[in-house]
Amino acid sequence: MIRRRVHLNAVQTLTIGFACLILAGAVLLMLPISSRSGQPIPFLDALFTSASASCVTGLVLYDTWTQFTFFGQAVLLVLIQVGGLGFMTLSILVAILLHRRVGLHQRSVLMDTVGALQVGGVVRLTRRALLVTAAWEGTGAVLLAIWFCPRYGLGRGLWMAVFHAVSAFCNAGFDLLGTGASLTTEAGEPLLNLVIMALIVAGGLGFLVWDDVLANRFHFRRYRLHSKLVLTGTAALLVVGTVLFYIVEGDHAFAGVPTGQRLLMAAFQSVTCRTAGFNTADLMALSQAGILISMALMFIGAGSGSTGGGIKVNTFAVLLLGIRARALRKDDVNVFHRRLEEDTIHQAFSSVSIFALTCLLGCLVLCLEGVRVDDALFEAVSAIGTVGLTHGVTPTLKAASKVAITLLMFAGRVGSLSVAMAMTRDRPHPKVRNVPEKILIG
Repeated sequence: MIRRRVHLNAVQTLTIGFACLILAGAVLLMLPISSRSGQPIPFLDALFTSASASCVTGLVLYDTWTQFTFFGQAVLLVLIQVGGLGFMTLSILVAILLHRRVGLHQRSVLMDTVGALQVGGVVRLTRRALLVTAAWEGTGAVLLAIWFCPRYGLGRGLWMAVFHAVSAFCNAGFDLLGTGASLTTEAGEPLLNLVIMALIVAGGLGFLVWDDVLANRFHFRRYRLHSKLVLTGTAALLVVGTVLFYIVEGDHAFAGVPTGQRLLMAAFQSVTCRTAGFNTADLMALSQAGILISMALMFIGAGSGSTGGGIKVNTFAVLLLGIRARALRKDDVNVFHRRLEEDTIHQAFSSVSIFALTCLLGCLVLCLEGVRVDDALFEAVSAIGTVGLTHGVTPTLKAASKVAITLLMFAGRVGSLSVAMAMTRDRPHPKVRNVPEKILIG
């Protein structure tokens, strides 16, 4: 018998690896030891929850604290950490600790995992990614312990501090407060809110940006173009989002709230919509304008190669720059004294197009099962953007809708374009090309 070896490319390896991680997590969450009642949860619910944790989304069918035991919560924490960093990152860590050589295929997969621009130096970048993660999550856990321990006791307080630090840095949005309403009951707590916000932003910048920061410190001019776009885009979105939420929600979600807390809540909403999943404002009380702003921020998301999702802030910047260049009838797209390659612009438009179409398809499935179109769109954008915010729809989803949201979360974490590429084989460029012909556009 002749056996054919199946050669997987980097994108296919990454996609299959995440799928295996989700399935393994679902099996562990189904065990009776994972539930406080001792009764296993249905497979579809376990798969949904595992996907939400592995894809660092935060949409939940059950309240994490009241449903899951310490074992179940630990499983979720591991899924969040592995999903946030990428399973290949941790496999490289094992290889480094065992002093094993990292092969070329592993390096190419790692490029997609940590968002490297080239194979060379990817292992060094991975080491820095692990150090940055440990530093931020460790510092965050210490600061959160100062808040949690006096309120919940030493043991539970430390566990909650660690869990929330990892969940926030990985932009997951899972919480252990047991209220079923995220952080809404703690909207006026500055320490808790500021630490969570800082961890969300830090995780959403991306490891390539942190590599630049560690290498070049405050010399912004020396940064890569990618880092410049992510940092300026992130800052602009956070400021604009905060101002808009502060203005439009004054008579709605923030009604009757003191000025200082109102500003804190506006900033938190602007940060969390960038794929985090925590919320301090009642999302059901948001105005129509606030809902639209939230969906826009969820759609854009965080930086490439980060723990966040969305189309990515740098991709959004490329879209705006490309539109601006076309409107001004310029042949080149220039920014920060650099010219963007045409392939980068084409990839950005293709990625966003597939992202939007996949989101609309998921929204259609929810609508077919009786979900209102505005709630369905919010849920679909939240899922594919790996955000985790909901209008209260998640616990009421029917079977087909659960599957649709699970697939959206998976596509959002791996990348909708990557999922499409993973289902196709690598083909050589054709030697003969068709004759070009123009069509009308716009």
